[in-house]
Amino acid sequence: MDISVVIPLLNEDESLIELHDWIAKVMQSNRYLYEIIFIDDGCKDNSWNVIEQLSAKNKNVKGIRFQKNYGKSQALDAGFQLAKGNVVITMDADLQDNPEEIPDLYNLIIDEDFDLISGWKKKRYDNIITKNIPSKLFNAAARKTSGLKLHDFNCGLKAYKNEVIKTVKVSGEMHRYIPVLAKNEGFTKIGEQVVKHQARKYGVTKFGIDRFINGFLDLITISFLSKFGKRPMHIFGLWGTFMFLFGTTSAFYIGAYKLYKLYNGSKTILVTDNPWFYIALTSMILGTLLFLAGFIGELIIKTKSDEKHYTIKEKLNF
Repeated sequence: MDISVVIPLLNEDESLIELHDWIAKVMQSNRYLYEIIFIDDGCKDNSWNVIEQLSAKNKNVKGIRFQKNYGKSQALDAGFQLAKGNVVITMDADLQDNPEEIPDLYNLIIDEDFDLISGWKKKRYDNIITKNIPSKLFNAAARKTSGLKLHDFNCGLKAYKNEVIKTVKVSGEMHRYIPVLAKNEGFTKIGEQVVKHQARKYGVTKFGIDRFINGFLDLITISFLSKFGKRPMHIFGLWGTFMFLFGTTSAFYIGAYKLYKLYNGSKTILVTDNPWFYIALTSMILGTLLFLAGFIGELIIKTKSDEKHYTIKEKLNF
């Protein structure tokens, strides 16, 4: 199979037929062998019924229905697990991503051997205050932190080699950082392509300003995990040992100084009246806790399972 198009959606029943027809037209005109995987992420509208109708009419249309709303990352992960195409294209269901971009993205992966191509919506039709400006700030921080020179981490239109999406594990709210996750797994040929952005035709956006706040928090998480996610003892153990040694050395000094004063008959204060005593005690406790955190982190990594954090209620055409 040439292409798998993976489309997570939440309450987008108005746009699905038009989106399907547009994608199918592009695929047929280019003679691609393809599949379209719609992932119903707990929709409350008529989206699943529309997907059923489309799958009955076109056997290339496949559906995954979640038990409830789990989030875009989980929806993408479910689609990635079942995608069979040599190239996997992700796009949003709101018609703001243009299916006419698919052939160019496909050619970049196949002909130029890119591992991943991320779309860049250079000209946007979103609200400047609530979306464009926060998006620019967010992307600047993501570039600085990740080292990837991408302009639009949030763009849903991306293309991947199949081996990339089978290797990368997407969970939580990490869908924005799939290029970073891919880079961490050793896929270094990551590029960017300017794509058309279209004004929303139906419904309203499902994301608010909070997605940028969550995005910054996720950026801190993924930056930490990329460096220490597989060796937590290297950070927690190091700082824990340092703080414990500092506290122990300080306590030893306080005790030795007290004994020295008593031996020479000099006036001295109670150890508990010395503020350094509490600094030393706090350092020893924090050092012990940090060391234990690193140790427990190592145990979790070695015993964790690949448990899925979503429940699939129904599948179509798989």
